[in-house]
Amino acid sequence: MSYLDWDRLDAIDANDFQQQQPYPWINPAGLLRQQAFEELVATLPEVSRFAPDFGRERRFGQQSHDRFNLEYVEGVDVAQPWKRFVGELTSDRYRAFLARLFGHGSFKLRFHWHYTPNGCSVSPHCDSTHKLGSHIFYMNTSRDWDPSWGGETIVLDDGGRLGHRSAPAIEDFDGSIAASTIDNMSFIFQRMAHAWHTVREIKCPKDAMRKVFIVVVDDWRWTRRLLSGRRKRGTETY
Repeated sequence: MSYLDWDRLDAIDANDFQQQQPYPWINPAGLLRQQAFEELVATLPEVSRFAPDFGRERRFGQQSHDRFNLEYVEGVDVAQPWKRFVGELTSDRYRAFLARLFGHGSFKLRFHWHYTPNGCSVSPHCDSTHKLGSHIFYMNTSRDWDPSWGGETIVLDDGGRLGHRSAPAIEDFDGSIAASTIDNMSFIFQRMAHAWHTVREIKCPKDAMRKVFIVVVDDWRWTRRLLSGRRKRGTETY
């Protein structure tokens, strides 16, 4: 079974994506085949496998991005559907899709899950300069999540006024657009100097969590520089 719906991916217009305001982003539905989405939801890793990431100080005075985190690395003990899905995400065809969308073919992919419980949020920020962009797969369904609990990725428009080395509040932005996140939605965006985004404080029951799986697209030129520096210091772990 194919996990990605290649016809839907191929139908995304790169020019439309690049011309989107206030920066390149898209919130498409159904990029996973419905059966595949249901299979992945049913086999999500247990939160007991995750590392807590709470209260970690961020640069520039921004509030911490609190959540549980699990990195996908070679040999990780997860269900076979997730291994097959990552196999498609590392395929030449998916990489060609990202290269077409971002206009850049030199990148390295990383993958991780984030589970976010009640009371947590993601403060307004721009991603690190080593990233080209991200593809977020939202893994909540209408059976386990009420949209009134929040959890939407919010595109923020600063009108080009705010430097990314700052800590603005949501109220400091000129406009905002909330992504749809329930029942097989995705969010893809390109990292730019003013690609601000946030997630408001989640207000959900204690037994619920916002669940996402993220494809991080790192600029391979930056990765080579990082590895070169670590080799000089005698370490090569990335």
